[in-house]
Amino acid sequence: MKYVSTRGGMNALEFSDILLEGLAPDGGLAMPEQLPQVSEQTLESWRGLSYADLAFEVLSLFATDIPAEDLRRLTRAAYTQEIFNSEDIVPLRPLDGGLSLLGLSEGPTLAFKDMAMQFLGQVFEYVLAKRGTTLNIVGATSGDTGSAAEYALRGKQGVAVFMLSPHGRMSAFQRAQMYSLQDENIHNIAVHGVFDEAQDIVKALAGDLEFKTKYRLGAVNSINWARIAAQVVYYFHGWLRATDKPGQQVSFAVPSGNFGNILSGHIARSMGLPVRRLVLATNENNVLEEFFRTGIYRPRPAEQTYATSSPSMDISRASNFERFVFDLVGRDAARVKALWTALAKDGSFDLSDLLPEFESRYGFVSGQSSHEDRLATIRSVYEETGVLVDPHTADGVKVAREFVEPGVPMLVLETALPAKFSETIEEALGRPATPPGNLANLESLPQRVEVMECSVAAVRRFIEANAKV
Repeated sequence: MKYVSTRGGMNALEFSDILLEGLAPDGGLAMPEQLPQVSEQTLESWRGLSYADLAFEVLSLFATDIPAEDLRRLTRAAYTQEIFNSEDIVPLRPLDGGLSLLGLSEGPTLAFKDMAMQFLGQVFEYVLAKRGTTLNIVGATSGDTGSAAEYALRGKQGVAVFMLSPHGRMSAFQRAQMYSLQDENIHNIAVHGVFDEAQDIVKALAGDLEFKTKYRLGAVNSINWARIAAQVVYYFHGWLRATDKPGQQVSFAVPSGNFGNILSGHIARSMGLPVRRLVLATNENNVLEEFFRTGIYRPRPAEQTYATSSPSMDISRASNFERFVFDLVGRDAARVKALWTALAKDGSFDLSDLLPEFESRYGFVSGQSSHEDRLATIRSVYEETGVLVDPHTADGVKVAREFVEPGVPMLVLETALPAKFSETIEEALGRPATPPGNLANLESLPQRVEVMECSVAAVRRFIEANAKV
């Protein structure tokens, strides 16, 4: 399995190479030259596997340069009951109205990002040790990626993490999870701006090839293909848990910000998983919902990106969207490059001529949710089922209800545990969400963070002073 860039300017590379590369040298994103296919017979043979062994089966299709015995050891180290506090790793819980909740938030940072990050923590250390080198991870987070990456990489040999976050725009719990870490290889940077501006800094640094090479910069955001591949696993897991016969279709509803989570569902569907619909749910920052409704992609500037009660989705420029467009235009890298050139010049592009294919060929439908929708959904789910969902998952449930079909299980992908967003839970139910016992005093711990201007130069200087070399 080799990987190419969505913009056509990268030689085909192995999995381990793109793991360390992050953003492609031409500014594009790595994609497999061709997606592996999973037959119905193979899929049925995976019933009954543990999550760790299912992860091995799926990831072995993508990481073909890692010996099987090593990869199996890595997945078994990443997905343990001790780390995820659940024998299932990802439990499936029934909700109301034909919906079920795919429980992706059992990991150490109580968010779905742990599902991929725990594997990345293992595979980064493995590949760096094999190559005898180091890596400086530079990423941006709107809330959960940062803590999941830091918890997975804290103390790992050969890796330092520089995580940018928008100052004052995450929940108190999210900030405490990141900033309370005191490990010497973890560096938190809060910039005066929004997530999209922080992400632009990361892309600018990755695009400076001399700086990237000198300081061995890598990525842990979902621009890193390994993140996407690891997330593909839980779509297969969800399907295997929700069905009992070959070929049965399942729909997935996914709260979406940076498009990485639902892109993994698109990859799973393209590999042959019987997926009926991929239901994309946005909050008030509905750039992606607008695209799937109109065919026009029109990202918004920072000043028009709303601060909402589902803050991890407060994103107007979704990095992983480029990977879907690559497939949408027939893997025509020249056209993708032209579209992103036009986007930089005009602020939008129009693919409305392909609108009929969004659902008929790829299964995508979309909807959006408001603050009042979130509160009402949190209340209704809790009153009817006793299950408490966080605001992002509530966005997913609200939109999923619009697309439920008889006989087709609808699985809503959980984003995080509600304790991370206690203020919104209290507004919805009149009482705060209780954090797990081991995290009850998290917000009172000392915090370590560098607050700085939102500029490439400021972040560059900080990395130069603190990079692992």
